[in-house]
Amino acid sequence: MTKSELVSQIASEAGISKAAAEKALKSVTDGVTGALKKGDKVSLVGFGTFDVSKRAARKGRNPQTGAEIQIKASNVPRFKAGKTLKDAVN
Repeated sequence: MTKSELVSQIASEAGISKAAAEKALKSVTDGVTGALKKGDKVSLVGFGTFDVSKRAARKGRNPQTGAEIQIKASNVPRFKAGKTLKDAVN
């Protein structure tokens, strides 16, 4: 499902315009992004939890040359599905 398909579904199920649905979706994604930037965790009961995971610096290899490279430490977003979502998919 693409973003435009999701916006269309939100608009039809909520009985609102596509513009309002797109604004609502953007607000949700901006809210989650902002919370993760601050290091907070976002929990949507039944759906899942978004949080930030820290990856340590490590050594890797360039697949073309085989040369060893240093990979920097980084923070990456992570999503863990909730029980209701897991049950719906199975």
